[in-house]
Amino acid sequence: MINFVLYATATLIWGSTWLGIKLQLSQVPPILSVGYRFCLASLILLVFCLVTNKRLVFSRRDHLFLALQGISLFGLGYIMSYLATSYLTSGLVAVIFSTILMWNILNLRLFMGQPVAWRAFCGGMLGLAGICIVFWHDLSAFAATRGLIGLIIAMLGAYLASIGNVVGSRNAQSGVPVTQANVYGMAYGAALCIAIHFGVGGELTMDWSVGYLGPMLYLTVFGSVVAFGCYMLLIGRIGADHAAYVMLLMPVVALIISTFFESYQWSTSAVLGVVVVLLGNLIILTPADTLEKASHHILKK
Repeated sequence: MINFVLYATATLIWGSTWLGIKLQLSQVPPILSVGYRFCLASLILLVFCLVTNKRLVFSRRDHLFLALQGISLFGLGYIMSYLATSYLTSGLVAVIFSTILMWNILNLRLFMGQPVAWRAFCGGMLGLAGICIVFWHDLSAFAATRGLIGLIIAMLGAYLASIGNVVGSRNAQSGVPVTQANVYGMAYGAALCIAIHFGVGGELTMDWSVGYLGPMLYLTVFGSVVAFGCYMLLIGRIGADHAAYVMLLMPVVALIISTFFESYQWSTSAVLGVVVVLLGNLIILTPADTLEKASHHILKK
């Protein structure tokens, strides 16, 4: 029962954060909103670490990689996700960002020499095919439609976030706990966002309306702290491989929310494409021996 509650909490919160991002598109520039969000999230996690007496001192080399993780994941990756939601419904952005599973495999191979399993390759190809099906109208138009621009921005964001995940894997292997890595990573990401904003001549602006502050607090407290905590507890109870299925269900929740709150209009190609993307993610997440047993069972029938 506890595992189910943890699963449901992480999935529902992360699935709903995409609409929260959409609601934050106001008079405050997206890049500054990202900076506000992770500055506050980093402070909350820092207080947690201080209260629980967790180690917060790391080497300069570790900080270089923590900065790289923060810049790519919490900085550039989230900037792209915020920008993408200005072109697409939040549910579609969530589906595109779920291809991070595929990019993780590619980047682990490129930067850490980890071999690519056949199931990962097949799942990744299915994921790309599904995205192409969803956006076939925009791709076939050979023009800079809003859908195509949003797709490119979201895919770039997913790739940059994947770089952050790979660096995070290195940090974990070097003995930097995930919670502390997020404290510094979010701080570095927030610093980058704020620096870019002021670097291009931006001014310090804030939207004090409930319509802006509400989503920001939800994204910060629930999206970046509560859901993350549930996910880490889930990993501790059932393992990272099984806990990762949260990433499979998250875009489904986001799409359901988009349907009701953003009036997302489903088409045949959208349904087919989303199913193919989710199937690809399922193949990537499912252990090889489980897939082999399932295939043998099907063939026997």
